[in-house]
Amino acid sequence: MSSLTIYLAQLIGSAALLLSASLFLRRDFYIETMQAMIDDRPMLLIIATIRLVIGLAIVLAHNIWSGSALTIVVTLFGWVTLIRGLLLLFLPAERVEHTFAALQFERHYYLYATLPLVLGAYLTYAGFTAVPL
Repeated sequence: MSSLTIYLAQLIGSAALLLSASLFLRRDFYIETMQAMIDDRPMLLIIATIRLVIGLAIVLAHNIWSGSALTIVVTLFGWVTLIRGLLLLFLPAERVEHTFAALQFERHYYLYATLPLVLGAYLTYAGFTAVPL
């Protein structure tokens, strides 16, 4: 497995685990913050730009669709991040607000907090146990 795949898995996995821990510990804060961010258009632009840059960096450096599951998950993460950034940049703010409302963030909060936990656990474990080529 390439050193880049291992590094990205360790980085993304560790960040996802830390984010998930924070999500589980600070529910009220995140519910309030998410709604405030959706209502703040300049903040959406900043978030979109950050996602765009991170996604593009991963896609340009690691666009590998064959090999191990870990390799594909890292590539998929890059593409999903890039696409989410592009959607935030190009969708009208009203559409973003409508989509956020449809996701029912507060109602399904623990499901959304579990997603980075599962992704982070897999990437962290696989990244730190992988053998570089």
